[in-house]
Amino acid sequence: MITITLNGAAREVPPGQTLADLVAALDAPPPSLATAVNGEFVARDARGDCKLHDGDAVFTFQPITGG
Repeated sequence: MITITLNGAAREVPPGQTLADLVAALDAPPPSLATAVNGEFVARDARGDCKLHDGDAVFTFQPITGG
């Protein structure tokens, strides 16, 4: 297992897990969930290519829209 932080909380995940795998494992994520790894935005279609590494900091958030 490797240790990452998810929204500031430590979490163990299997080696080789992708950001897409992590998002899929979340309890009822909203459909418009945005993600960032180590402060860099990761687009929804790039999550499957984004492998998580020990010490990564992952943040999930809902994008702000409006006018």
